[in-house]
Amino acid sequence: MRYVSTRGAAGSLDFEGALFSGYAMDGGLLMPETIPALDYATLQKWSVFSYPELVKQLCSIFISAELIPRPDLNDLIDRAFSRFRCKDVVPLSRLKKGLNVLELWHGVTFAFKDLSLSCTGQFLQYFLKKKKKHVTILVGTSGDTGSSAIESVRGERNMDIFVLLPRGLCSQVQELQMTTVIEENVHVFLADGNSDEIDEPIKELFADEDFARRHNLMSLNSINWSRILVQIAHHFYAYFQCAPSLDAAALPVLEIVVPTGGGGNLTAGFIAKRMGLPIELVAVVNSNDIVHRTVQHGDFSVSGSRMSTLASAMDIQEPYNMERIFWLLSGSDGSLVKSLMEEFYTTKKVKLPDKLQNALSEALKTSSFSDEAILQTMKDCWEENRYLLCPHSAVAVSYHYKHPSHHPSRPRCCLAPASPVKFKDAVLKAQLTPEDSPETRALEGMETRSRPLSRDEDWTDVLRQQIEAVTKQRSLALN
Repeated sequence: MRYVSTRGAAGSLDFEGALFSGYAMDGGLLMPETIPALDYATLQKWSVFSYPELVKQLCSIFISAELIPRPDLNDLIDRAFSRFRCKDVVPLSRLKKGLNVLELWHGVTFAFKDLSLSCTGQFLQYFLKKKKKHVTILVGTSGDTGSSAIESVRGERNMDIFVLLPRGLCSQVQELQMTTVIEENVHVFLADGNSDEIDEPIKELFADEDFARRHNLMSLNSINWSRILVQIAHHFYAYFQCAPSLDAAALPVLEIVVPTGGGGNLTAGFIAKRMGLPIELVAVVNSNDIVHRTVQHGDFSVSGSRMSTLASAMDIQEPYNMERIFWLLSGSDGSLVKSLMEEFYTTKKVKLPDKLQNALSEALKTSSFSDEAILQTMKDCWEENRYLLCPHSAVAVSYHYKHPSHHPSRPRCCLAPASPVKFKDAVLKAQLTPEDSPETRALEGMETRSRPLSRDEDWTDVLRQQIEAVTKQRSLALN
């Protein structure tokens, strides 16, 4: 399996190259050169697999056995999920009125990103130990990515991670999960900006090819293909848990509702569908509704100022994984994708060609929900089921309540990306009683460490200097 750029101008890479690259050399995102279609017999065989087993099967398709032999791959994935609090790793809650909620948040940081990043961290270590190599990881986070990425690499001597988060725009638990990690290889920056603004210095450093090469820069945001790969399993597992019998002549269809920010989970769903999984996808967003406007009207543009919402991890106006979806739906047209994305990142406004917009609207339903709708859904779900939702999960369930499923033969599954224990303020605003956990309680009394980034600083320059200083320190230690 080789990986190519969505913009068509970079050479192909194997999985190891894709893992360590982040962006392709031409600025695009990496995608598998071919996406295999699974036959009916394979789907039937997979239907009884656990979530970890599905991850193993999918990874064995997209990672060459020459790079990671199957026994080693299985061990890495078992190790990745060993810290999860739930035996099933990803349990399904079956609630009233046909509401199915797939809980993706039983990892260390109570967020779905633990699933892909725990595996990605294991893959990184596997290659780094073999090559005795050091990498510098750059991550911008709107909430959950940073803490999951930190947990996947904390304390490792051959990796340093630099995490930028927007000051005051994450929940208290989210921020503390990052700032209380004081291992030597973890460097956290609290920036006076929003989640889109903190991505800019990261892009600039990756664009400096000499700097990126000298410091072995890589990303653990969902630009990294490894993240998308593991997330494909969410959709297969949801399907096998929720779909009626697979013994029918025609496979039943499952509707999967995906809370959408950067679009990584959504991209994974498109790939699962391309592989033959009979699913229909629904992307749900908060008031930052660029994905909704793009699908409905072909309006791929930033709308004025970013809005701070209760579903803070979805407060994104530049959903970079839409580039991968455009590539899939345009027939891998790298020239078109390059033109669209360069125009978008220059002008912040693109009108999709009619053919692409039609393909997108046929492949994807969307809906947007306000904070008021989120709070109402949290209340309604508690009253009906005694089941507490985080605000991001409530965006998905809002769609279920707005569009009740009247077809037993076509069930629906809502993906739940985070635990409500991370969002006490939102739970209180919904006039509900927050849940707690020993892990989150312990954070409040722990020592914190971070470096502020003020508006009057050049964030790119600060990061560059910090990375150079750490690299020099690591070199001295090795010598």
